[in-house]
Amino acid sequence: MNFTPRKADDDSKTSKVIKYDPVTKYMAKDLITFRPEQDIYEAIDLMLKHKISGAPVLDKSGQLVGLLSEKDCLRVMISNAYHNDPIGVRTVADYMTINVASITPDKDVLDVANLFLSSNYRRFPVVENGKLLGQVSRRDILKAAKDMKSANWKS
Repeated sequence: MNFTPRKADDDSKTSKVIKYDPVTKYMAKDLITFRPEQDIYEAIDLMLKHKISGAPVLDKSGQLVGLLSEKDCLRVMISNAYHNDPIGVRTVADYMTINVASITPDKDVLDVANLFLSSNYRRFPVVENGKLLGQVSRRDILKAAKDMKSANWKS
């Protein structure tokens, strides 16, 4: 069964527009990033050391060129086992996801929650004019939901 909510009447006395926080309030700004030419095993070590599931890949000018995830890194093991690739000659560029789904800083947390619900992505880089500003994860949006509950919902 499809559900289409009724739109609120345009009467300003009865309708109340809810303004949601911008994604920039919840995004992480101090990020671990990788370079395309970086050794893939060094990147894996950093992901494990910092307990992160992925990170943006930036070129020398700071432009977002990819994203390296745990799933991408699992391909290293498969590549070594099935294709007998030599260890230590692969770079982040060989495994990173190139077509990165990103968002702009003008999105609000509701927009991003909807994006997470309609995709399998665990994080979205926040990008403006090709430059990485930060990254927002599902957990960041859950924090926003918790803040909304404490501010707006009655227990």
